[in-house]
Amino acid sequence: MKKVRKAVIPAAGLGTRFLPATKAIAKEMLPIVDKPTIQFIVEEAIASGIEDILVVTGKAKRPIEDHFDSNFELESNLSSKGKKELLALVEETTGINLHFIRQKRPLGLGHAVLQAKAFVGDEPFIVMLGDDIIEDDVPLTKQLINNYEKTNASTLAVMKVPHEDTSKYGIINPSEQVAKDLYSVSEFIEKPAPVDAPSDLAIIGRYLLRSEIFGILEEQEPGAGNEIQLTDAIDSLNKIQRVFAHEFKGKRYDVGDKLGMVEANIEYGLKHPEIKDELRTYIKELAGRI
Repeated sequence: MKKVRKAVIPAAGLGTRFLPATKAIAKEMLPIVDKPTIQFIVEEAIASGIEDILVVTGKAKRPIEDHFDSNFELESNLSSKGKKELLALVEETTGINLHFIRQKRPLGLGHAVLQAKAFVGDEPFIVMLGDDIIEDDVPLTKQLINNYEKTNASTLAVMKVPHEDTSKYGIINPSEQVAKDLYSVSEFIEKPAPVDAPSDLAIIGRYLLRSEIFGILEEQEPGAGNEIQLTDAIDSLNKIQRVFAHEFKGKRYDVGDKLGMVEANIEYGLKHPEIKDELRTYIKELAGRI
């Protein structure tokens, strides 16, 4: 069995839900307190044992590359002024095996993942979506890797959502619970209306996929939104080799949504050593005024 050592982060989206902020700034660089959202994703990958990461970008996404590159002038300035803690924060984003490729046309998530074919080769790999920031004692990416080491099969992360929200997600039709929090799946459906949804288990932004997915993506016809949908390709993969769903029960922040982004900033702010006490006081005072 081949080791899971590569991850792909699709980051080519236009970020239209955050306009006008994302007119000139990559959505993935929007901060949660003082850290860009994409850095949370990269840190989860590294904490899970991932060795190489490919970021699939698009136009106006150069700041992502700059963020993870060395900045000699900044580092030299901080060093000369003895600002060791700030220097350590800056150096955390360098020395990572990051690779970048552009998705030249916005043809959907499946098409973005297909850009990683040469990078991945014939190895199993992780897909990590930047809209989902995940908290758990064991990183969700590591949970998927642990399952793969037992099953040798592709596995998606799923989470229960309100039934009325099924049209926002890919939804699974579970056929059997084969282990704790692990399901075999009879069907993967992209954004079904609530009346058509077979369950409340929604696919969230972590996938462990075998390399056979690329052959399917190359032949995949456009689906919902006239885009090449990864969910549709996974449903096809499930017809020739088993694909499992792992139910995640930790904390998920949907930072692709305005409210989710605000919630993440508040909750991370309440844990941030520099501002947590003042923020807590402010929230209590604000609650008394509304």
